Amino acid sequence: MATVGDRIKKIRETKKMTQEQLANQAGISKGFLSDLENKNKNLSSQSLLKIANVLGASVDYLLSGETKEFFEDRPVVIPRELSKAAEELNLSYTKTLELLDAHRSVVAKRSTASQKVFTTDDWKGFYEMIKEVFG
Repeated sequence: MATVGDRIKKIRETKKMTQEQLANQAGISKGFLSDLENKNKNLSSQSLLKIANVLGASVDYLLSGETKEFFEDRPVVIPRELSKAAEELNLSYTKTLELLDAHRSVVAKRSTASQKVFTTDDWKGFYEMIKEVFG
């Protein structure tokens, strides 16, 4: 059965990235990535989210292998309310994308019932919750 490390390695190799390139872009050490790909390490949610963003893969796919999608250069649409919240919170573009991806991961775990559209204040609250949980 494929592991998170196996899936990360598969996507990294498909994108013709070296371990060093992925590690640098994700802000982790090459040694940590090597250990992860060789099943010698576990990773934090924050590191997983960073790697998923660099690879253009969903966190769901990396964790479970269920979603077989990953995208070369997927276009990202940042909701207006998130953009406003990010500006008010002084978040970088990367942090804003991480927040959006975290939200998508949480929503993906829920039912297919209609989801609430987040307001600027909702995004701020979600950010504070994520920040508290993941540091």
